[in-house]
Amino acid sequence: MRSIWNGAISFGLVSIPIKLFNATESHSISFRQIHVADGGRIRYRKVCELDEQEVTAAEIGKAYEDADGTMIPITDEDLASLPLPTAKTIEIVAFVPATEIDPLQMDAAYYLSANGIPAAKPYTLLREALKRSQKVAVAKYALRGRERLGMLRVVDDVIAMHGLLWPDEIRATDGVAPESDVTVRDAELDLADALMATLGEVDMDTLHDDYREAVETLVASKASGEALQPAASDDHGGGKVIDLIAALENSVRAAKEARGEEPEEAGRAPVAKVTSLAGRKKSGGTGAKKKAASTATSTGRKAAAKKTTPGRTPAKKATARSATKSATKKTTANTAAKTAKSATGTKPAARKTSPKKRASA
Repeated sequence: MRSIWNGAISFGLVSIPIKLFNATESHSISFRQIHVADGGRIRYRKVCELDEQEVTAAEIGKAYEDADGTMIPITDEDLASLPLPTAKTIEIVAFVPATEIDPLQMDAAYYLSANGIPAAKPYTLLREALKRSQKVAVAKYALRGRERLGMLRVVDDVIAMHGLLWPDEIRATDGVAPESDVTVRDAELDLADALMATLGEVDMDTLHDDYREAVETLVASKASGEALQPAASDDHGGGKVIDLIAALENSVRAAKEARGEEPEEAGRAPVAKVTSLAGRKKSGGTGAKKKAASTATSTGRKAAAKKTTPGRTPAKKATARSATKSATKKTTANTAAKTAKSATGTKPAARKTSPKKRASA
């Protein structure tokens, strides 16, 4: 690696000569601008506004534009002569717990290397002191024409420095949070906790840039003249109102299945059945009423059967039975008389009236 800055770490009265290296690199794929009509490359040329001539990088300097438009040239020598202790020094101002550093302040990352053999001893001393204290060092340094804030911490056996934004460079959160009042139920929090526990931890080294790999495949296929089949769209229901409980339960189930856990062993939560409001009204109307009426009728019949016992027939029922028997006997006698008349051709003999009945008549 090539160092981008040489200076020293100021640790009280101890000065540690160091070199600064970029700790990160970008693997993103860059594109060029072309003329769509003929594929010609589009370039930006640096041209002086006064003589309209293109200039090289060696001919370009810095200047500060005043309010009235006046350009005030500033050279690298002017910046190097500034009366700042941080011009060539990373000045440690405090040691604080890492939790006091807001991650929003994190910027570029650098590795600090001891510059020369004499710097190895104080470099190692600072590294081990940071390890044992479990703290980070807050420092100020100047780089690329401006003073910056930094945080020093230990990564493996190397001191790393993270550039930090100044506190007044962090925007407030006004207007970002949801404006409406939202209540989260305990059941939803429990499912969220279950999902977090199921996903568990991840080995950061296994994570990679899927988009970059897809772009590389696209470029390779176009270069070879092969047609690349478009991928199926992965619709996760963005912008749709969903059942949060059902979504969390499905997420827990999918996460456990992805880890190869069996439903019984994993204790998979049952999937919530979502029923539309119209379906609930329909099923809760006619069907429910019919079922309730049928149940009430059956219950009434059973109660009536229990109340009516043998040997305790009501009086009305006994009277009706006696009348039925008398009517049956009379019908039988009439039928027999008609049969005898048709057989002899004569009327049946009149009944004899007793003397007592005649006298009374």
